[in-house]
Amino acid sequence: MSDILAELQKKIVEFTPHFISGVMTFGFFWIGSMMAQFIVSALGRKARLQKDILKLLARSVGLALLILGLISGLGTMGINVSALVASLGLTGFALGFALKDGLSNTLAGILIFIYRPFRLGDTIRVTGFQGEIIDIDLRYTTMRSTDGSVLMPNSNLFN
Repeated sequence: MSDILAELQKKIVEFTPHFISGVMTFGFFWIGSMMAQFIVSALGRKARLQKDILKLLARSVGLALLILGLISGLGTMGINVSALVASLGLTGFALGFALKDGLSNTLAGILIFIYRPFRLGDTIRVTGFQGEIIDIDLRYTTMRSTDGSVLMPNSNLFN
């Protein structure tokens, strides 16, 4: 029993510096993530980007840095992360394929906010519907027609 405890104590002493290095690596990336979000937000406000787009962009940059920091921290601890990286790639592909309509609408919404082909109050005709634009968000644009309100996916509007 004492041999097992001695071996366990030896493993803990050997692993502790790697663990501390990994946690510190992740901590640096976490701080970098917060700083990057602040910088993206400041530059976006200066460029007068839409708040929704700015929020999405800042969160995306922050999340990307956190994922990179987690993988780097685990690698620093001595954990083999090659399988994790491969599974993240496959998961990203599967999610992208499964959510392609939602992502298409969101990206079209971002482009609508950037290029402004129409604004609130404009009357437009799209895919057989004609109406006044009463709301624009990242996924849908709401139009008021004689038949009532219609939610139009942004990918239809951008095409």
